[in-house]
Amino acid sequence: MKSNFIKSLCIWVSLAAGFSCSSNQSTEQSDKSIKEVTAQDILGNPAYRAISYEGYREKSREIQPTVAQLKEDVRILHAMGIRLLRTYNVQFAHASNLLKAISEIKAEDPSFEMYLMLGAWIDCKNAWTGMEPDHNIESEQNEEEINRAVALVNQYPDIVKILAIGNEAMVKWATSYYVQPDVILKWVKHTQALKAEGKLPKDLWITSSDDFSSWGGGGPEYHIEDLNELIRSVDFISMHTYPYHNSHYNPDFWRVPVEDSKLTEIEKVDRAMIRSIEFAKAQYDSVTNYMKSIGVNKPVHIGETGWASTSDGLYGPEGSRATDEYKQAKFHQLMREWTDAAGISCFYFEGFNEPWKDATNPIGSENHFGLFTEKGEAKYALWDLVDQGVFDGLTRDGNPIIKTFGGDKEKILQTVMAPPAK
Repeated sequence: MKSNFIKSLCIWVSLAAGFSCSSNQSTEQSDKSIKEVTAQDILGNPAYRAISYEGYREKSREIQPTVAQLKEDVRILHAMGIRLLRTYNVQFAHASNLLKAISEIKAEDPSFEMYLMLGAWIDCKNAWTGMEPDHNIESEQNEEEINRAVALVNQYPDIVKILAIGNEAMVKWATSYYVQPDVILKWVKHTQALKAEGKLPKDLWITSSDDFSSWGGGGPEYHIEDLNELIRSVDFISMHTYPYHNSHYNPDFWRVPVEDSKLTEIEKVDRAMIRSIEFAKAQYDSVTNYMKSIGVNKPVHIGETGWASTSDGLYGPEGSRATDEYKQAKFHQLMREWTDAAGISCFYFEGFNEPWKDATNPIGSENHFGLFTEKGEAKYALWDLVDQGVFDGLTRDGNPIIKTFGGDKEKILQTVMAPPAK
């Protein structure tokens, strides 16, 4: 029993650190074992923490980050323990440049591990055109997007381990572009067929990344046979859950109950963040329960969840009061603790702030989901890593990785407000 335990521990450490426990194995053999890591090895393994990442620094995606900038970011994320990145589309140069950046780092250091869930964006007809979207017909651009994604998977099979077809492409609140499940099903079956024909790597896992409701966790309008067939066709389910947004749209879990009314402000916040995790767990369970109700049992991972650190409007002080760095840090901590313990991969949203997302409103929440600011400052969730020196010598656009708020926790606590009372 003890020898088996040591052997298992040795294998786990080997995967995480990229070396062999056998002293007489060559570097070449060790490197070979790294390259053979598959999605099945990675997903659900806390040694391969995941994060959503795009490296945009400016207010427009027309200004693409350079390969050098992407390498900076990859090294920063790697230093904090990230080994799996998620991207969203291949329409822009970002994804291909990111793959080039990782490949160049691996060429310099063959033991370096960073893998990718590559996203292919899917739209309906007339999406983003100013014309009325037709949600029953897919965009003519989808085929080109899939072809670009397939080409990148085949070009970088040592890095791309997962292909995600569509991002929140089926959820009905995505009124600008959503499609019916049969569109996603079509492209999932297409890429699964390519895999079966040897035209994609046999160990590639294929999914779609969508809101929990789209995977059967929502109302009966989602419970259709095309969705059931999609669930049967993907290699795993990638679901999104956002207690942050629900602090406004579905706030019963968020508001301070009467029995907590005499707690301090911070105690009220801490209790609210625990309720937020329970809310996410309930949405996760709604998906797994629906999946099992149709006779399917396969992995379910969290393709997206996060918490903004700055906001006006719905989530700011006059709204749900959900937004500050303290709450973001608590959510990140509790989410990682839950998913690591449960064997669930969590593509936490996101690595760095992206100021293009709400370009006309600098304090809009969509710009502030990053664990780092666009300048590379580490938000409160990562202060302990700064103290540990894991970012020493790393920079973003020439800026060293320092703490937000000048490292003054009291200044952060002054921004914290408890949720409204019930």
